[in-house]
Amino acid sequence: MFEIHPQLRRDCFDVGRFDLCRLLLMNDSRYPWLILVPERAGMSEIYQLPEAEQIQLMRESCRLAQSMATVFRADKMNVAAIGNLVPQLHIHHIVRHRDDPAWPAPVWGRFEARPYDEAGLAAVMDRIRSALPQDCVWHAE
Repeated sequence: MFEIHPQLRRDCFDVGRFDLCRLLLMNDSRYPWLILVPERAGMSEIYQLPEAEQIQLMRESCRLAQSMATVFRADKMNVAAIGNLVPQLHIHHIVRHRDDPAWPAPVWGRFEARPYDEAGLAAVMDRIRSALPQDCVWHAE
């Protein structure tokens, strides 16, 4: 049975879902940072998915990355499936700007997360909503 890993539940807000993946927002206001989690139990690597789901994951990831890059005017999109700390298959989509606090280094381990305040969370959710491809179902609040 599929469940979001407890660490992801602690670190993220539920945003919505695509056909294959759940969409989460990392609670770090330094960067627009979304995570796709395929709703498949026991998966830790992309190659473990059936080929059709691998293709679907790439479609969802590319649509998300393109939308986020446009809406947040990214200088670079960091898209990665690391999974060293959270073994559940998940794909990070991080909007990067040349003037962000970690540039040009990776965001991991650079700073403690800066959680969203209520107004900041509402603002970023509005921007994400405007960025989401139409096949993403927004999470009901």
